[in-house]
Amino acid sequence: MRIIKNVPMKLNPDKVIKELRLNKEKSLTTVLELLETAESLIQPKVSYEVAYVAKKGKDTVKINGVTFSSRVLRVNLEKTKKVFPYIITIGKSLESEASASKDLLRQFYLENIGDMALGICEKYLEKHLKKQHGLEKLASMSPGSLEDWPVTEQKPLFSLFGENLRLTGVKLNEHMLMIPRKSVSGLYFPTEETFFSCQLCSRENCPARKAPYDEELKKKYGLDEE
Repeated sequence: MRIIKNVPMKLNPDKVIKELRLNKEKSLTTVLELLETAESLIQPKVSYEVAYVAKKGKDTVKINGVTFSSRVLRVNLEKTKKVFPYIITIGKSLESEASASKDLLRQFYLENIGDMALGICEKYLEKHLKKQHGLEKLASMSPGSLEDWPVTEQKPLFSLFGENLRLTGVKLNEHMLMIPRKSVSGLYFPTEETFFSCQLCSRENCPARKAPYDEELKKKYGLDEE
């Protein structure tokens, strides 16, 4: 297992203001104070494995001997032999600070800043993998991001880390949710075409949406047959 601890974590105030939809003139001082607090509490840790696709079924794929059930994942890995399961966390200090605050707005801001920090870690890992493995394009999928790949698939994903799982600093509760809560997991895989799980999700007004819903793409994956 590879662990990256020294992820550069400098949040841009202007981007934070834009993301939180604030007025820059009125909120800059507040945002700077929030970022100073957040950056002192964020403890990023990026863990990943290099794994190999061994066998493919109709709607299943076996990676390092572990079977995953997802039609979308199966299709996405059609031409792929090597994948990169990952677990990323920023630790529990920031979420503890947010939970302890009696100011609901401050809670909201710190929670969102935590999500932005996770996004920075994901992008850093993507760049790292491209450089280390000579890859031009990567896409990722996370358990729970689609009905086709439910959150219960966290268990087999985490099993890919074996005895090293404890070193990631993340564990699963009985509902397959990650602890610390400010953590993300998934699979990066080489691809020739841009892919986001959002393209197959029709949920409206999703704040985390990265790409518009594509009904034709859903048909291509055969999800309209369900």
